[in-house]
Amino acid sequence: MDSATSSRRTARARSAEQAPTPVKIVIAGGFGVGKTTAVTAISEIVPLTTEAEMTAASVGVDDPGNGSKTTTTVAMDFGCVTIDKSLKLYLFGAPGQTRFGFMWDDLARGALGALVVVDSSRLDDCYPAVDYFERAGLPFAVGVNTFDGRLVHDLDEIRWALAIQQRVPLFAFDARERLSVRDAILVVLDLALERATRSRSA
Repeated sequence: MDSATSSRRTARARSAEQAPTPVKIVIAGGFGVGKTTAVTAISEIVPLTTEAEMTAASVGVDDPGNGSKTTTTVAMDFGCVTIDKSLKLYLFGAPGQTRFGFMWDDLARGALGALVVVDSSRLDDCYPAVDYFERAGLPFAVGVNTFDGRLVHDLDEIRWALAIQQRVPLFAFDARERLSVRDAILVVLDLALERATRSRSA
């Protein structure tokens, strides 16, 4: 084996050793709660989004929620963020409308955890996401998006209303702020790592 071939193999081996571990995280919740905003705020690449214009056909079907939302995610959002040299997160934003619920199984497959985003003024919209991840047994945290810096209900009231167990982290965050989204994602990551540790020690 010549020196050039040896050098190439050594370089490939080093590259493999340094490649970060990919981790899949799902961001879910009701329609218009800030999922696409959160992915866009933290992604280190230009996120892949499947936003489509809302039309007259969606009247009475999709509640625009806060503000004057004119688009909706019809498949998924995708972004990624490198945590450190050993870990890279791939973020998959799930569509919020019930009629796209059939896609959740595919998006959740292989995920280590999920962030359920909640609008405190429309708690009913997040029940399907909370129920889904409880049934799936996937670690999840609940992040209450502070639209305009406010919460309609305090966190204890929200936990009670959603019947979320104490072991499920519940916190307020701002989907527009990168650092706030980062902290929310790290909570999910900690849950996933904790579960993996318990599984190995069992």
